[in-house]
This record gives sequence, structure tokens and C-alpha cells, in this order.
Amino acid sequence: MMSLWAPRADSVAIEYDAKPTRSMVRDDAGWWHTEVLPMGRYRFVVDGFAMADPRSPWQPEGVDGWSQLVDHGSFQWHDQTWQGRSLDESVIYELHVGTFTTAGTFDAAIDHLDDLVALGIDAVEVMPVAEFSGDHGWGYDGVLLYAPHHAYGGPNGLKRFVDACHARELSVVLDVVYNHLGPHGNHLDRCGPYFTDEYRTNWGAAVNLDGAGSDVVREFFCQNAVMWVRDYHIDGLRVDAVHAFADRSAIPFLEQLTETVHRCGVDFGRSIWMIAESDLNDPRVVRASEDCGLGFDAAWSDDFHHALHAVVTGERTGYYADFGTLEQLAVALRQSFVYDGCYSNYRQRTHGRSPLGIAPQRFLAYSQTHDQVGNRALGERMGALVSTRLLEISAAVVLLSPFVPMLFQGEEWGASSPFLYFTDHVDAALGAAVRQGRRDEFASFGWDPERIPDPQDPRSFLRSKLDWDERITLPHADLLSWYRRLVELRSTYVKDDGLVVRELHIDEVARCLVVQTSRLRWIANFSTEAHVVSTPVAVSGLILANDAAVSVEQRQAHMPPQSLAIFRLS
Repeated sequence: MMSLWAPRADSVAIEYDAKPTRSMVRDDAGWWHTEVLPMGRYRFVVDGFAMADPRSPWQPEGVDGWSQLVDHGSFQWHDQTWQGRSLDESVIYELHVGTFTTAGTFDAAIDHLDDLVALGIDAVEVMPVAEFSGDHGWGYDGVLLYAPHHAYGGPNGLKRFVDACHARELSVVLDVVYNHLGPHGNHLDRCGPYFTDEYRTNWGAAVNLDGAGSDVVREFFCQNAVMWVRDYHIDGLRVDAVHAFADRSAIPFLEQLTETVHRCGVDFGRSIWMIAESDLNDPRVVRASEDCGLGFDAAWSDDFHHALHAVVTGERTGYYADFGTLEQLAVALRQSFVYDGCYSNYRQRTHGRSPLGIAPQRFLAYSQTHDQVGNRALGERMGALVSTRLLEISAAVVLLSPFVPMLFQGEEWGASSPFLYFTDHVDAALGAAVRQGRRDEFASFGWDPERIPDPQDPRSFLRSKLDWDERITLPHADLLSWYRRLVELRSTYVKDDGLVVRELHIDEVARCLVVQTSRLRWIANFSTEAHVVSTPVAVSGLILANDAAVSVEQRQAHMPPQSLAIFRLS
């Protein structure tokens, strides 16, 4: 049976590409039904307007094209024994399918999975793949949430990618966007109250999660999450911008979502992760629902990123104005949240809440992400801002932290390609608005608008593609080797809370940091000058350093400029 929830419609029909149009029958709940299933391409006609199926599993021609059903049972999976991995001991790798390879498809991405395995990666986090306007974009303006993007390879392409990941014991986390939909190709408002005027988001109309008709709207998104796990064997979802959900329900939608997905994991006998992107600094996001939380397994930690970035780069504009001291980086290493109920000058208000009692594995740590790179005016990676030595220190701070580390595609070899903001809107007026909006945003920070890359220019997309060949050239090869050694070191010491911070010592003037865990001590000199760093107890057992000139004498470590050294505790 084909069904469409369209309580606002006076008439609904299903139009076939090669058969006569068939009228649908409405029930008392606002659902329209027909017993005839389309064997080819189809679309709905709502009050005379032809539109794609909101639950379309396949859009071969994009958001404006015909929908097509998919026989999920016909795909030959090879991961029958796969049960997933533990999030706590994983290293995650964020990638964007369109720029991860030259071809920009799921199948092309498979060719580099062995490189990720060699690096020591345990899970890939894939930026959104739900059908969006045009052939390329970041994916956060998806409109047909049940259909894997046509330009990436569609449903079977995604299945082949996930199957190949599981064959290499890599988990797959998929980024999903449920707080808004993109503007072009989004026709849900013709059908029913999917959106509300009660709230607004930075990206458009807010999803109706607590008003009339919201039960069906919530189920639309929950079933989408289930589909990714059931039909595509996805191992986890990263839910975008949970702070942008407006919902006054006694049982919040996000709690309903995490419980639905976790039950799905139990049913399928696999470990399924739920990861939140949250700007709230609210520990309730990662607390269990029985503890009055939302039930997420982990959350991105922007405070950790900002504290590290500000120390390494010296930037103090925008939200970096709230950061910049080693003391703040030390707080981030202890508890993830720097702002835990204290005053934020950038926000001009008190921000956050103490995460006391929350295990460090409930947070993701990173020095680069698609957001923190791509939302810069010129999309510069950290390698364009600092020396290779500081990149090595940043990598160590992330990978030796007690949190779940996440790397952004190409950072492991200091990729020279930027990651720009790019779009491919087929609506010329929308494309022009995005272009102007981007220029206006950075003009307010003093940028020359003409210097801001045009998101609609195909060159913005093409410039963002990784060049895998540069990994074997210097200095990229040396940085890649450093990342591999750090990941291997982490895998050795992460068990049994071996990386949980026990002691921290800082010298703001010398810009040196000493961190001791239960099994390691590591020292970072962020300064451009050499320093002798005193430690509480004798230092010995040097495991790894990014400078051969590092030396130790009892309780003193001789640290060259921008150096890092890791010691084994006796």
C-alpha cells in the first residue's frame, strides 16, 4: 500500500511515469492510500501540484525528479556477523563523500578505506547524504530525507560503502539533520503541519515537534532514523545542532529519537550510537532518559576545540574571544566543558552547566571539523594557520585526551586543499541569495566581499577535494607517520581509563603544559622558544617526541620550541 499523510490536501493522486494517474482515498486521520504499488517511477499530485514522495527511497534525477521504490531485500550483504564496536575506545574519522575522492561517490570512497584502517581508524562519520538540491553541497539542506543522494551513488552505492566498511571492521556513523529542511524541493508544508510559526531556526522554518499534528511529524523523523539502521546497516547517527530544536513537550522529541534508535539496535543485535552536536554545554544531552537526560551516547565538544584552537593559533575573533589560555585548555582536558555555568563575554551571559559525573567517553574531541574549517571565510585548514610542529602538538592533545577523538578528512597528512562552503542550488535566485549572504556575513567582520569564494562556483567544490597523492610527499608523509604513531599509542593506553587526566600543570608565561594520566605523562611546549619544564616527579621512559632534541634529567624536561614529548610512567 502507498500512503501519504496530507491532512491539508483536498485531493491526492499518484502519478506514474508509464501508467495512468490513480486517485488516492483519504482516511479520518488525514492519510491518503492506494493499494496499487508503482513498479517504475512515480510522484504524488497534491491539489494539482506534482511532487516527490516525502519518503522516497530513491531520487535518480534529484529533488525535482520522479521517485522510485527500492527493493532493499535484494541487496546481498556480507556483514551478517557484524555487531558493531565500542564507542568508548574508538577513533572516528569525519568525511564528506563528494570531496573525499576525485570521483566523489560512495564506491570511490571504498578505495581509501584501507588507508583509514592503516591509520588506525575505528569508525567513519559521514556528512549528510539525504537528497538535497543540486549535485554537490555539504548536505545540511536535505529535503528528501529517505533517499541517499543521487550524485553519490544512491541506495545501492551507500549499501556497498557500508558493507565494505564492515568488512574492514569500521563502524559507520551518519550525520542526519532533523531540525530543519532545505528550501528547494521541500513541499511538506503542502501536505500537513510539518513546520511551525511558533519558532524559527537560523536556517528557516522550525519543525513542528510540539504542536497540533506533531505526533505524525515526530514519527516521520524517528522512522527515518530507523530506516538508516535497518535498511543501510548504519551503526550510529550524529544528530545535527540539537540546540536548534524548539520543543516544549514533556517527553522531548530528542529523547524519543534516541530511545527509538537504541531499541532498534537491540532488535537487530548491534551496538548503535547516538551522537549529538550540541552548543548547550548541557550534560543532560548525554544523560540517560531515566536520569532526566536525552539519552545520547556522546556529544561533540566545541569547547575543547575552541580552547585548543585559540592556544595553538592565537586567534581571538568571534567565539575564540572567550578562549586563549592554557588554563582553559586544562579545564577542557579535565571535563570537556570550559563554560560550565560561568560568564561568557562572547555570549554576554552565563553559559553551560557542570558535567560532574559524566564519563569523558561521552564527549568527542577534535582540532578540526567540517564546521570549524568550512565556516571560515577561506575554508583554511589548521595547516594553513600554524607550523607543522603545532599541528603535531594539536594531534597529540586530541589523540591523548580521555575523550573519543575525531579527525577530519585529510588532517592526518596536513592536506593542502581547503574545505570551502559550496552549494549547487538549481534555483538561481536561491543560489544568488546564498552567495550574497555569505559575502554579507564576512563583510561584517571586515572582509572584502570579493575575496569570499562563491559557494555556487563549481571551483569552490573542486578545490575542496582531497589530493591523496600528496600523502607520500614531504612534509605530508612525516605528519601522516606521526598521526599513525599517536593512534597506535592511544590504542595501547586507552583501556581501563588509562588516558583520564589525573594531574595538570601549566605555565602560562612559558606556554607549557604537563598532563599526567594513570599511565602516561606528556609535556607540550606551545612556545617558539625552548624551555626547561619542571615536573612533580622524575621523568623517564620517553615513548615518543616530535623533536629529537627533547631530553630529560630527573625532574626536568628540556623541550625545544613547539615540541611534545610522551613518557611512560614507571
